[in-house]
This record gives sequence, C-alpha cells and structure tokens, in this order.
Amino acid sequence: MSRSDPTRVAAGRPALPLTVDYAPGVVRLLDQTLLPEAVVVHECSTVDELVDAIVRLRVRGAPAIGVAAAHGAALAADLALGAGCAAQALAEQVDAALAALRRARPTAVNLGWAVDRMRAVLQREAPSALAAAGTAGAPALRDALAREAALIQQEDQRLCRELGAHGAELLPDPCVVMTHCNAGVLATAGIGTALGVIYAAAESGKRVEVIVRETRPLLQGARLTAWELSRNGLPVTLICDDAAGSILRSRRVDAVLVGADRIAANGDVANKIGTYALAVLAARHGVPFYVAAPYSTLDLSLPDGSTIPIEERSPAEVSAHWAQASGSSGVRVANPAFDVTPAELVTAIITERGVLRAPLGEAIRRHYGRLPPSG
Repeated sequence: MSRSDPTRVAAGRPALPLTVDYAPGVVRLLDQTLLPEAVVVHECSTVDELVDAIVRLRVRGAPAIGVAAAHGAALAADLALGAGCAAQALAEQVDAALAALRRARPTAVNLGWAVDRMRAVLQREAPSALAAAGTAGAPALRDALAREAALIQQEDQRLCRELGAHGAELLPDPCVVMTHCNAGVLATAGIGTALGVIYAAAESGKRVEVIVRETRPLLQGARLTAWELSRNGLPVTLICDDAAGSILRSRRVDAVLVGADRIAANGDVANKIGTYALAVLAARHGVPFYVAAPYSTLDLSLPDGSTIPIEERSPAEVSAHWAQASGSSGVRVANPAFDVTPAELVTAIITERGVLRAPLGEAIRRHYGRLPPSG
C-alpha cells in the first residue's frame, strides 16, 4: 500500500506509518498498544523482539501478523549475513526464527501460512545456495527470502482490495453496518478485510454508517476501529458490547460484518471473543452476518471449529481494569482471546475470489479444494 492511500491520508491529516514495514535489519510496526493516543513506530532488530511484539499485540490482526512473520524470516537472514554466516548457518538461523514466530500466537492461521511459505522458499533455494563456493550462496538465499516477504505483503494489499470490492456489492445504499474488533488497515497490509468492505462501499458512493462494538477486554473496537473509521470520514457510533442486542432490536441494522483469524473446512469461524454472541444476536433479529477473510485464513486441515486452537491470554488483561476498584483481586479469571461461530450462523464468507454462501462447507470445497498457489 502506498503512503498516499486514502485510508492512510485522511482529511488532510498526516499519513499513518505502514502497519508492517521492513528495511534491512529492522521490522517496523505501527504500535497498536499505544493507539489512538500516540502514533509510534516500534522497531524490532531481533527475531526475539518481533516475537515479543506479536505476543504483546504491538502488531495484531491475522493478515498483519502473517506479513510480520514473513519479514521476520528476512530479518533473521539479514542478521545471519551481517554476522558473516555461510549459507548453511544462515538457513539454520532462519529455520529457528520461523519456528519461534509460529509459536507466538496459536489461533491466527495466517501466521503459520506465512511461516510455511517462507520455509518453502528456504527449502527451494537452499540447495543451490549451499552448493555455491565459500559464502557466495548466503546473499542469494537472503535475497530470495526478502523477495518472498515483500510479495506476501503486496499480495495482502491486493487481496484486501479485491475482497472489499466483492463485499461492497452486498451492502445496500444507504446502509448501517455493525462490526466487532478491528479488521481494517491496522489489521492487514492493505485496506482491511471487514473494514475493507466498508471502505470499498463508501468509495463506490454508498452511504455507510458503522456501529462499532468496543470489544472487551482490550477495546480494539473503541481504540482502533472507531478511531480508524472516524479518521477516514465515515460516520461511526461506538457502543458497549452488551448494547448490541438492544441496538439490533430497536433500530435498522443492515448487516453485521466481521473478520476472521481461522476458518475451518466446514465454514466454522474463529474470530475475536464476542463474535459468536454477536452472530447469535444477528440470527435472532434476522440481520445478515458476513465474515470477510482472504484465502490464507482458511484451514482445510481442520474439519470443523472444534479443533481450532483458542489462545488463552493473560488474566491481567481483564482483571487490571477492575480488581483494585472492586476488591476482587483473588478472583480467578478466564481470558480466551477468540471464540468459534458455527457455520450455520454465517450468512456468507467474503473472499478475494468472491462470496461463498451456505452451505459453506460445500462452497469452500468447490472453491478451495486446493488453495491457490502462492504468488
């Protein structure tokens, strides 16, 4: 995405830094733990720092995490090359880095997808690099990894645009859309998935109003989505998570639109905690429930959502907001970061290839029996 993209330069305001960016020796992340109070670029000069940044949600959103991991492989290669490593040692260090990056967060399948793509490049290019005389093969191996990481980032920019165009056709004019968590510019390398649909609809001339759930416990909806949409000139109403049912019953909402971190072969969808409850509410009130996600979010190795790994995050993310005030510091806390929405509650999945409709398992098999090749 260029820095002149309308989702980064809005209403004459300074351009946002790229969500994920890379220069030799450093992965740059727009630090989402500090938004919207401060726009800060967090620089990772080691793989350990990048892993920590992913765990701490400095970079978040399934596609953005995948892009960051790809650049992490390029970072590991640059560090090895700078230390004078030959091709064999460089390949070993990159492989170890990829293993560490894969473990950073378990639910978002895009992370493992990107790691697998980078490892495939490593396996494809390593033999010729190892056969080169002396240290001549190491730079070529590093360059191949850097090219693949850049390609993954460019693909995400393109896929977001294509996905957004397909999804925009589903929204009436005018329309009111409710969303949950953040699946926009801040969660991808492009214009976003769920929010990409909204941006595309607005760019086509449709009048779109967005109702944003705050998204407890870390308020990605309030801190990120509401800020991002407002910054880009879209009318936004922020609500407490628990107000969604009342809003759906009392006023017109044309669609609920969310992203996804992993989609099983039958169409079950893992997304930010609270998505399942919102899907139930949408079904109860006859509101279409749309999921927007690129092909890299599909995990055909999992038959259904019961086998999707759900990340359990620190209890402090929940208890820090109320323990001292309530005197309940000894209370046990559960903090699952995601939940699974059954396929039967999903009206359609919006992808860069088009819109998949129920029965979703059959539609996924028809369109994605084989995932499209990389590149």
